[in-house]
Amino acid sequence: MMRMKGIRSLRELTRILDIDRRLRRLCLIKSDEGGYPRSVLSRFTKRVGAETLRLIIEEKVVMLLRRSRVAEVDVVLDAAFIKAWSIRHPDDSRVGFSDPDAVVGRNGRGYDLGYKLHASVEHRRILPLACLTAPANENEKRHASALVERTRMVLGRAGARLRCLIGDCQYSSGRVRSLVEESVIPYASNQRGDGLRVDRWFRAHGPPKLVREYRKRPAVEALFAFLRTQFGLNVSRVRGLLWVSVYALLSVLCVVLNREAAENMGRPEKALSPTFFNT
Repeated sequence: MMRMKGIRSLRELTRILDIDRRLRRLCLIKSDEGGYPRSVLSRFTKRVGAETLRLIIEEKVVMLLRRSRVAEVDVVLDAAFIKAWSIRHPDDSRVGFSDPDAVVGRNGRGYDLGYKLHASVEHRRILPLACLTAPANENEKRHASALVERTRMVLGRAGARLRCLIGDCQYSSGRVRSLVEESVIPYASNQRGDGLRVDRWFRAHGPPKLVREYRKRPAVEALFAFLRTQFGLNVSRVRGLLWVSVYALLSVLCVVLNREAAENMGRPEKALSPTFFNT
C-alpha cells in the first residue's frame, strides 16, 4: 500500500490507516479495531525478509506465465540505480556515512552514492522474471550469471524456455554471451567484433536480425520507469543492503500484482496503468 499510494514512512501509513476507510478495508481492519501500530508493521517487514519476498514474486510470475501458455521467452537484462539515503563519509568519499553498505557507482553519465537493482524482464509484457540488489560499484556482468540462472528456473517451472538474451554493452563479454545460445549484446567501443554495435545516439548498427532483436531492450527501461514514477523506487528511506533489497522487491511486487489484477478483471491492457487501480 505504501508503494501504490506513495507513502514515504510507516508513521504516515499508521495515520492514514486510522482515517481512510477504503485502505482499512483492503488491509482487513475491522471498523471497531485500531490500525496497525508502526512497530507491528516494521516487525512484519523484517520477518518476511528479502528472500521470502523474492519467492512470492517468482510464484506470481510463474502463475502468470502458465496462464499465458508461453513456450519461448525473450529476456532483457539491465540495472537501475537506487540513490542511498546518506551522505558520503568524510574520511572515505567512496562509501556512505550513515549507510556503510552504500558505495559510489555510475548513475547515468555521472557517479553517485547508492545501490543497483539488477533485473531480467520478459519483453512482451514487461514482466520482471528475476531480480537482485547489489552495491552500485559492482558491474552488471558480475551478476548476469545469477540472473540468468534464476530466470531459467522461473521459466522452467512455468513450462517455458529462454530463447534469446538481450542486454546493452555493459554485458559485453564472452562469458555472458555463452550463457544463452542466442544472445543480442552489442560490443563496447573499446572491443573488437563484427556483430552488433550501438553509437552514442543509441542507434543500433549491424546484422538486421540482431538490430530487430535489440529493439526489444526498451522493455526493461519501461519497467524501471514504472518502478521510479509509480511505485516509489526513487524515494527510498532505508539504509543497508538488506533493507534496500526489501524496499526494491516490494516495488517489483507491485508491478506483478498490477498485472495479475488487470488479467483477473479481464482488462490486460490496464496491466501497465497503475493509476487505473490507484483512484
